[in-house]
Amino acid sequence: MVGPSARRSAVAHLVRNGHCSQRRACRLLAVPRASARYSPGPCPDDEALRVRIRELAHKHRRYGYRRIAEQLRREGMPVNVKRVHRLCKQEGLGLRRKRPKRRRYGPKGEVAQRAERPRHVWTYDFVADRTSRGGRLKILAVVDEYTRECLALRVEKCITAQDVVNTLEWLFLVNGRPEHIRSDNGPEFIAKAVQGWIAQKGAKTIYIQPGSPWENAYIESFNGRFRDECLNMEFFKNGDEAREVIEAWRHEYNERRPHSSLNYQTPAEFAAQCRNAGQTTASLQGDPAEMAKTPMILSTQMDQKTGAGHRNSHATVGNCMALRRLIGRNPHWTQSAP
Repeated sequence: MVGPSARRSAVAHLVRNGHCSQRRACRLLAVPRASARYSPGPCPDDEALRVRIRELAHKHRRYGYRRIAEQLRREGMPVNVKRVHRLCKQEGLGLRRKRPKRRRYGPKGEVAQRAERPRHVWTYDFVADRTSRGGRLKILAVVDEYTRECLALRVEKCITAQDVVNTLEWLFLVNGRPEHIRSDNGPEFIAKAVQGWIAQKGAKTIYIQPGSPWENAYIESFNGRFRDECLNMEFFKNGDEAREVIEAWRHEYNERRPHSSLNYQTPAEFAAQCRNAGQTTASLQGDPAEMAKTPMILSTQMDQKTGAGHRNSHATVGNCMALRRLIGRNPHWTQSAP
């Protein structure tokens, strides 16, 4: 008996069974009489806190109590994690326990070329899903391993090696060139067109060993969160709806969702912290010759195949807005471009 509640229960047991008085029971068990007579009451702020916790749990169905507590603190509520845990248990908001994974025996895989700074190592992979009518969705996810930022989530029925090159070309223009790109040995990633284009831009490829997904742990972890919090929570009528919902989730992941491995900062906040600390961030460092190619790249992506302009219209508007912000920060691009 080390806790106050256990000691109070022991005192109540002795008194209830008539073994001794409360004064003697408290003396025997070294419990202050005030503690023995204490009756916990409801906190006046609990009801408002319960309402807000229920709202957050309904909006983010896969958030645990730690992430909900961080969201409350961001809203200006000085709450304790243990208090949020207690209220979540009382409201029945605990997450369903996952089945334990089968333990893998043998030597542990090491991550080659671990990211040490922003724009050091990018990683990409495919995620598959289907619409409510059974239509196929193939999603290309690109993540910065250091800042955990999701740089792109391209949604198509089919993604070829040329589509991968087009996506990387746009990301290189907007975010700058990474030093390494990690991937598995999928046919779209080992294609000569992709390898040749990456080598031409001065980046290096890192291919994991076949059948060793733990060597690409960052993108595998992201894919799990993406499927758990977005794909499994939504029904998509068609590809256009999937693009809108997935892009909205990507912005929420980067800008509002606290990341546990970043000390519950968002990836955008962590990237800004790195930028303020003087580290290089994933921002374009002014290549006017490359920026002059942007209209051609956009038109190529729009006219690449039938119907591509309609599917990518919303993405093109967002890309143009991002490009306009970049040119505003670097006016010499417009002066140097032909």
